[in-house]
Amino acid sequence: MMEVFGSSDRRGVKEHCMTAARVQAKNAERLLNRELSWLEFNARVLELAADPSVPLLERLKFASIFSSNLDEFFMVRVAGLMDQVASGLAVRSPDGRLPTTALAEIRERARELTAEQSRVWNRELRPSLDEEAVHIRRVVECDEDERNELERRFERDVYPVLTPLALGPGQRFPYISGLSLSLGIFVRDPEGGEERFARVKVPEGLPRFIHLEKRGYYVPLEATIAHFLGWLFPQMEIRETAVFRVTRDADFSVSDEADDLLEAVELEVLRRRFGDVVRLEVSESMSERMLEHLTSGLGVGSEQVYRIGGLLDLADLAQLATLDRPELKDEPWVPRTPPAFLPQDGHLDIFGAVAASDRLVHQPYDSFETTFEAFLDEASKDVDVTALKTTVYRTSDESPLVPALIRAAEAGKQSVCLVELKARFDESRNIEWSRELERAGVHVVYGFPNVKIHAKMTLVVRREAGGFKRYVHIGTGNYHSRNALTYEDFGLFTADDEIAADVADLFNYITGFGRPLQFRKLLVAPFVLRERLISEIRAVARAAAAGKAAWIGIKVNALTDEAVINELYRASKEGARVDIVARSICSLRPGVPDLSDGIAVRAVVGRFLEHSRVFIFQAGKKVSYYMGSADLMPRNLDHRLEVVVPVEDHALQERLRSFFDVVLADNVSAWELGNDGGWRRLHPKKDESSLGTHAVLMKSARPRARRRAASLRRGQ
Repeated sequence: MMEVFGSSDRRGVKEHCMTAARVQAKNAERLLNRELSWLEFNARVLELAADPSVPLLERLKFASIFSSNLDEFFMVRVAGLMDQVASGLAVRSPDGRLPTTALAEIRERARELTAEQSRVWNRELRPSLDEEAVHIRRVVECDEDERNELERRFERDVYPVLTPLALGPGQRFPYISGLSLSLGIFVRDPEGGEERFARVKVPEGLPRFIHLEKRGYYVPLEATIAHFLGWLFPQMEIRETAVFRVTRDADFSVSDEADDLLEAVELEVLRRRFGDVVRLEVSESMSERMLEHLTSGLGVGSEQVYRIGGLLDLADLAQLATLDRPELKDEPWVPRTPPAFLPQDGHLDIFGAVAASDRLVHQPYDSFETTFEAFLDEASKDVDVTALKTTVYRTSDESPLVPALIRAAEAGKQSVCLVELKARFDESRNIEWSRELERAGVHVVYGFPNVKIHAKMTLVVRREAGGFKRYVHIGTGNYHSRNALTYEDFGLFTADDEIAADVADLFNYITGFGRPLQFRKLLVAPFVLRERLISEIRAVARAAAAGKAAWIGIKVNALTDEAVINELYRASKEGARVDIVARSICSLRPGVPDLSDGIAVRAVVGRFLEHSRVFIFQAGKKVSYYMGSADLMPRNLDHRLEVVVPVEDHALQERLRSFFDVVLADNVSAWELGNDGGWRRLHPKKDESSLGTHAVLMKSARPRARRRAASLRRGQ
């Protein structure tokens, strides 16, 4: 047989393979896998669901969030890896893994976490609910009166919206919508002996648990439907019933060549419904025969199947978490209103307060309603305001953002709104907002097909003595009223001329045609953000090498950008101290000898969702403070328009540093990342006080709120 390769060719191939293996090993030493890191974040959420020190209904909330998070992870991240495998791409991730390797590890870890969630539900949460007279029960556990009530409720509310689909000879397997619960049924005709597979979709929009008041029973909707299947298949024999659930690929991209961005996004949202199946969850009790029928009909492999012990789709535990049982929940939190946003002598003058000095607000400790929403409301009504421009990435139905823009337009002000149509899973809502705004005369723009507008910024132009003056709000979080009650975010109000000019230029860039000029103060992606942050890191590294004070504090949701990580490694090698707070994903590997000895990584997961992005760089006597919308990921630095703003007021800088100190002292709701990639929850040491970030900040806000209320009463 003729040799395909000569000896020198074989040596070359061998050397190439050895080099690739060395590079892979080196990358694995330097970087942690992004997807596996995210799964560990969700594991921390699940750990709170299992924590007996957390109020019971809050534990249900965390179990629900775990499921919702995992759904989105499969719809986007796992789907993306499966697309790579299907297309034959063998592109390694930055940590050196091939897509096939990453998928196998992800699925294994996801199974472990799903099994742990089932254990927590079956052995801890459900028994604890029983102790509090919240009983999750099967129909057979109900007495006659309860079954009669359940039958009446089924006949009135459920049966009319059910549609049984039975497969006969020559019929295609039915389309199964993503994330919907279904009953798989084998039905047999007792006379002819013919057996068919049928599917009944559990209706969406109905409560997952039917409440029977007599003994406080809650019967799952799918269990109720299964009990009354005879109504749907009269005179038939039900041979087997099992619950299953499909997750579909929900990621999409819009072509750079799209002529109509609105139309293109609408089309992709419709296509999402029919994405490929990426996960099939089935009841643990499902027979192999039925499972084979499902996998064949859906076209999925065994590696995509997840057997679940107990209830499927625990995201619906959110229904129980809202029960009116305050003794089983966290004490309600009422945000405070900062003094600058309180009426003075019966008159509210936010513009005057911001013109006097920059203002920093911190949600949810400071009220979003009485700060940003009040700022927006004042801008829409003030006769001296001539223009109002803002961005919408995600917003809530009850947000006053849209009404304020409409009022401004109706009052003859220039009213401009950038609506990001590609905000994942909020596309339909944003399309609705954009059309409502356009009908009211607001100038609506949609950004760019290949760049998401993720910046959170609002610009107000006001006619004052001496000319026009611009006021700006830049935030770390979305303009979302409901999220502002639970998401931790900072917002900066400023009338700084250079920052305002930068924001004005950015709006003109988004709505017009041209390239932005050099920015005066803002750090903007995809233009200069990575470059400027790296410049700050290098300055700290030089200070460390010179024996000067050198510290970096970074708080983000995710850190995966390789260029930034490499610079942080270099700064650590020079002797700089680096503290990173990354809520979800961190690809940086801390505490590695001769690489990242001086780097510590922690995460805080608790009552509020840590969401702010803050950057502090101490190089000798110079300390720079920044906050903004950007996480340190390639997608944010290269493919999104992000805004990071310097915080220059000394008092506000002190507030940011104090906040960092609180987070770094947390020994209750903090986890620490080890150099092996594992996370360890921190606990108070002997004779050490318990310091939870959220509890400490709530406590510090309460006295100010009480003092202010007392002074107002005295003034009255």
